[in-house]
Amino acid sequence: MIGGFFLFHMCYIYILFSEKAGKYYVGQSKNPFNRLEQHNDPKNLTFTSKFADWKLKAVFSASESKRSVASLEKYIKKQKSKLLIEKLIDPEFSPDGELAGLIRIPLPDR
Repeated sequence: MIGGFFLFHMCYIYILFSEKAGKYYVGQSKNPFNRLEQHNDPKNLTFTSKFADWKLKAVFSASESKRSVASLEKYIKKQKSKLLIEKLIDPEFSPDGELAGLIRIPLPDR
């Protein structure tokens, strides 16, 4: 607590796309831009680092609660729906229902 105010750290849902893999990846992080660098780092021996061409397609402010964000991430992944992910990356789409709490974060020019 600083000066009577609590500092909260927002958690984000992000969506990546790999041309090499032809796949989308949905994840969560407090810093999705840093997390993108980790996904593309070949030194990390993970599924995503095998492709190392991931591009950030969408970022959503989701919650201050890691548990809540994990639940949203799990919900999106459980849909196993490329159509849902493509809707989410469309800047004109407004999430509703279970995903109504997602707030789109503008991405820097690529």
